[in-house]
Amino acid sequence: MSKKNNKQKEMQIKSEEMLTPRQIVAELDKYIVGQDQAKRSVAIALRNRWRRQQVPPELRDEIAPKNIIMIGPTGVGKTEIARRLAKLANSPFLKVEATKFTEVGYVGRDVESMIRDLTELAVNMVKREEQKKVEAKAKELAEEKVLDILLPKRRRRTRKEEEYYGALEVVRHDDQEKSYASTREKLRRMLREGKLDDRYVELEVKETNVPMIEIFSAAGLDEMEFNIREVFGNIFPPKKKKRRVKVPEALEILTQEESQKLVDMDKVIENAIKITEQKGIIFLDEIDKIASTSSGGSGPDVSREGVQRDLLPIVEGSTVITKYGMVRTDHILFIAAGAFNVSKPSDLLPELQGRFPIRVELKSLTTEDFVKILTQPKNALIIQYKALLKTEGVELDFDEDAIYEIARIASLVNERTEDIGARRLHTVMEKLLDDISFEAPEIKGQKIKITKEYVREKLSDILEDENLSRYIL
Repeated sequence: MSKKNNKQKEMQIKSEEMLTPRQIVAELDKYIVGQDQAKRSVAIALRNRWRRQQVPPELRDEIAPKNIIMIGPTGVGKTEIARRLAKLANSPFLKVEATKFTEVGYVGRDVESMIRDLTELAVNMVKREEQKKVEAKAKELAEEKVLDILLPKRRRRTRKEEEYYGALEVVRHDDQEKSYASTREKLRRMLREGKLDDRYVELEVKETNVPMIEIFSAAGLDEMEFNIREVFGNIFPPKKKKRRVKVPEALEILTQEESQKLVDMDKVIENAIKITEQKGIIFLDEIDKIASTSSGGSGPDVSREGVQRDLLPIVEGSTVITKYGMVRTDHILFIAAGAFNVSKPSDLLPELQGRFPIRVELKSLTTEDFVKILTQPKNALIIQYKALLKTEGVELDFDEDAIYEIARIASLVNERTEDIGARRLHTVMEKLLDDISFEAPEIKGQKIKITKEYVREKLSDILEDENLSRYIL
């Protein structure tokens, strides 16, 4: 058994070892255009996690994660880089806006709540993985239960009953048992072939009638509501109610029930806490909004500094109490981001700055970047719109000149109004294809060519009238 576990660990290490910084950047390139320096930084940070696991245990705990601050305007790919990195590493990922936290004592969320949320995500991740492992067994058990409902089992006779009825009756009883087994196998075949899909069965499902409780509290007590619900849940055990459902739905409900029974939740929680501590990634957005813009005084700046002081122990490394147990934050990777238009990174508390040793500046997107965003990534906008309209039987064909014109208009509107980066492409594309999207069911089977002239015709009013572009785009 130990050899098997060692082999699994070796395979895991090898799979992680294959993700070199260059390979991580190559994966990110499939979805994000440009921002090479930011990609390099997060790739190194992710690789350093694997490197840390290889050093001797006595030194391992001393190596702190290399947290990152991304500086750049909105819509240039900050969140997407962090999200794709977490997906690549199969890590629990939480995006949270720093402005949602306020100094303890004021109305707002406690900073520790982000660790509790991250742990919750990790528990759900591990639980899903464990349920996948037992899915085949759960389906078998669910199938047996459905067969029991369709063909209830006969009660076996006791030895006294067999003696009383005599040998002849016993033989007859055995024949009935064989007939029951044969009928059951026929039903099993019919069930697997889908011949019983229209048949209804009656199931007993759990019904939880926990009283609705809502806590209006200051920061730091946001878990009290859950704990009170849990207490009431134990006082009032779940009742069972009967439901009449079709066989496929019954199989689904019973498979879910059986998979939950087969999963060892203690093991799930233990692994989830470990994953949170060693692989968790928290994306702190709008960190520039909690930077103090002046020294001393009172008012908003004092509150902002209070949030920073509350964040500091979490980023430095502390232990947070969650409903699943103690979670250490020493090795959670924090990626902070902000536009820093008004403030600058040096306006943050010196101690907090020290916990974000890597700083990366993301560039504003150009017209050429917009062209690439529209066409190159796996989830490119043009690919998305083509796929959406294909469901209606409408085929879209974009000219190269048309794509460049869309990019140019998006870039121009960003300059004239507010620079929201690649998000502007969504509004421009939606406005451009508004008529086609509306009429798609009526023009089924047609192929529509999107030319440069078509783009200009649809968006000319907006380009000419700056006030209108502010209103619409």
